[in-house]
Amino acid sequence: MPLSDYLIDDEPYYHAVGKEVGHFEAAYADRMPIMLKGPTGCGKTRFVEHMAWKLKKPLVTVSCHEDMTASDLVGRFLLDAEGTVWHDGPLTLAVRHGAICYLDEIVEARQDTTVVIHSLTDDRRILPLEKKNEVLSAHPDFQLVISYNPGYQSVLKDLKESTKQRFGAIDFNYPSADVEAEIIAHESGVDGEIAATLVKIAERSRNLKGHGLEEGASTRMLIHVGQLINRGLPLGEACEIALVLPITDDPDIRSALGSAIAACA
Repeated sequence: MPLSDYLIDDEPYYHAVGKEVGHFEAAYADRMPIMLKGPTGCGKTRFVEHMAWKLKKPLVTVSCHEDMTASDLVGRFLLDAEGTVWHDGPLTLAVRHGAICYLDEIVEARQDTTVVIHSLTDDRRILPLEKKNEVLSAHPDFQLVISYNPGYQSVLKDLKESTKQRFGAIDFNYPSADVEAEIIAHESGVDGEIAATLVKIAERSRNLKGHGLEEGASTRMLIHVGQLINRGLPLGEACEIALVLPITDDPDIRSALGSAIAACA
């Protein structure tokens, strides 16, 4: 796939909630590795897409998972009609050609896999391709960005300190109520009144974090609810499909969320 396919042509909608745009631009000017910290569904990925568009740089995104190996990131030799041929992985592609590489939810990857990024996040800016017996120097435009949800912290799902300290960080959280309502209305097509109601429901669900819920309703979930409402579903049914059922299997928590929805509707 040519790198031009990774360019974002149309501006992704992103509503800035602080100084994050300027902070990212300053980090990119020095190609500083950046960690985006915040809860799931609060806009981290959309922010990276917006910044790649704004900077006119290709964006290579990798959704990390526990079965991802270093070879999945770096590349491997594969057989084709001409014999054994090396195929760059997404990280190598970005390093070689000067893209922004975004490792989404990096804590999902095994620690022995994420170690491969260390040499790219200090003044060396190199990527050893051990299977090719090659050391690849990063293109001047290459930048590494990772996302990290501190709410997932545990012995098994956390970043090593030796990894964290290689990055600058930008904190994300859910926007203020009026900004979040504006985002929901823009992305789902519902009117401002319904969007504001959805934000009130989300705030009640977020108050349950640590009291039966690992995470409250995200902005992304509220957009999904709004899209269903925009297709003609009643608010209660839309919330059940896109918010209550996905977020918990606990009958008591589902009942509490149902009561919160009824109170706000």
